[in-house]
Amino acid sequence: MEMSNPLFQTILGLGIFYIGLKMFSGGMKSMGKLEHLEYFIHNPYWMFLGGIVCTLLWQSSSLSTTAIIGLVASGALPLPSAIAAVLGANIGTTGTIWLAGIMVSDGMSTGITKQIVMVHTGVNALMAVMLLPFIQPIARFISKF
Repeated sequence: MEMSNPLFQTILGLGIFYIGLKMFSGGMKSMGKLEHLEYFIHNPYWMFLGGIVCTLLWQSSSLSTTAIIGLVASGALPLPSAIAAVLGANIGTTGTIWLAGIMVSDGMSTGITKQIVMVHTGVNALMAVMLLPFIQPIARFISKF
């Protein structure tokens, strides 16, 4: 297979991305307890905002979710806060589509681009607002498995 083959490049890129996520997750698991962040970690609303901010900064909800899973696996992050952070990451990922809309439209999104951006943002925000009050029951349900 030739190195300039798009299929080869795609498979290689996905492989490197997967290895990077695995290494990142392992690093997050080894962090252990984060005593200086206890107030934020045990408050789902702060974790919701943290999920939004981290995803906006990283431009990757996959990276945010991987970090959250690693922290839960290490015992550093309680499940209700993790669920809130994932909901926040869902909102944060809308920043990427806003950025893409701005780049495509040479400025603020207009026309069909604006409609797509608004629907994507609206659906993610609506889902988060509807689920955020029910984080504790969702966590209890998930912890049964």
